[in-house]
Amino acid sequence: MSSMTKPRRALFVSYLFPPTGGVGVHRVSKSVKYLPQFGWSSSVLTVSNASVPLHDPSLLRDIPAGTIIRRAKTYEPGYAVKAAVSGSQKSAGGRASITGFVKGLARRVANTALQPDSQILWHPHAYRDGLKLLAETPHDVIIATGPPFSSFLLGKKLSRKTGLPLILDYRDEWDISNAYWENKGQGRFANAVQNRQQSRVVRAADLILATTPSSAMAIEEFAFRNGSRAPVSFIYNGFDPDDWRTAPPDEALRLTDPNAKFRLAFIGTLWNLNSIEPVVEALLRISREQPALAERMELFLAGRRTGDQDAILDRLNGTPVSVVRHPFVSHDEAVALMRSADALLMLNSDLPKAQRIINAKTFEYMAARRPIFVVAPPGDVWEVVRDLPGTVLCAPGDQEGIVSKLLLTLELHRCGERFEGANWDISRFERGRLTAQLATHFDRIVHLSTDRKQGLRANSWPKSRQGRPG
Repeated sequence: MSSMTKPRRALFVSYLFPPTGGVGVHRVSKSVKYLPQFGWSSSVLTVSNASVPLHDPSLLRDIPAGTIIRRAKTYEPGYAVKAAVSGSQKSAGGRASITGFVKGLARRVANTALQPDSQILWHPHAYRDGLKLLAETPHDVIIATGPPFSSFLLGKKLSRKTGLPLILDYRDEWDISNAYWENKGQGRFANAVQNRQQSRVVRAADLILATTPSSAMAIEEFAFRNGSRAPVSFIYNGFDPDDWRTAPPDEALRLTDPNAKFRLAFIGTLWNLNSIEPVVEALLRISREQPALAERMELFLAGRRTGDQDAILDRLNGTPVSVVRHPFVSHDEAVALMRSADALLMLNSDLPKAQRIINAKTFEYMAARRPIFVVAPPGDVWEVVRDLPGTVLCAPGDQEGIVSKLLLTLELHRCGERFEGANWDISRFERGRLTAQLATHFDRIVHLSTDRKQGLRANSWPKSRQGRPG
């Protein structure tokens, strides 16, 4: 429990919140779940008609009694409309089609007019409802989480109007999201506008949070260059022990079956930032050179995939490798699937700045206590998993390394070796402990905000380069 005697309340400004599904919602929902243990209650300003591809109502069970949830309408079109204008501008023969041209034009117009993202259409109702909520119920701090980064602009407006301190929580870096998100091609105009928007919000912030050490340092440099005095720190994503129970007997039996194929599972969204291509190319080579071993491989995927990624997987058609594709599954199903795997596949593409990314699923992979087969640029994700039993580390461009390590893995499995599990200590990544860090930030920022109003400048906040505050 917090040392503060008076209960306090934080307002989360988050477009993504249950029943929206996917890993992006967990950072807020798990914080809301655990904050009462540290003397903080929560309110959430979110959207009533989210234009998103994934829904998982089961996640609502994490939200404790006493949480105020205010859902505001957005003027965005439904996700089906967004999907209709996405995709390639070329016909099957590789030539530009009229339909593709129109879709591309629609995307460019939307990306230019709606800054920083289409969720800006949520603001009219969200701002009104947010002010009403803050007038009805006393709050002590506002924390806006992005992407979408229009939530930062909304948090800034609410903070400026009410005088409450503002925290910006970068689940991803703004420029990385713009560079790689689907249908997010940015022209010079959009980049200039968003650079100005980001400069303004970091100057308005009282604290900035990131999810990895390297991201915190990059954001800190941007904030400093743009005149922000906000301290920058990081809080990892994590896992909730409550989500992890003993694997069902049938899954345990599959893992001990000597005739079962080696299941390499990827659970989550496949897109250009975590392309499956390096693994597919390695499996194609193994299929040619060691077909008997390739026949023992089951590449299991569950989650949303872009058309380009499905096309890459299609290259394995006709090979001895078994490819099993499932659509998005609920979080409970995802947990069971992770536990049923012989190894879990972690992917990040070899793209600029990707070494600063730790995929949110990394920590749930840890909680599954299965070996993690990492194909990602050396960086922050390597650092948090390298000492876990069974971890395999490969760079995306090291095709020889990926092939040789997959061959060794398959050969050991053929010879009957099975991963027995281990009681490794990953407690520092538990959501409760991470929420304790957030509560400590909240406590400090309330005191520092009071000092600032009295004309005192705080100069002792732990910086990202000094690690997480205790």
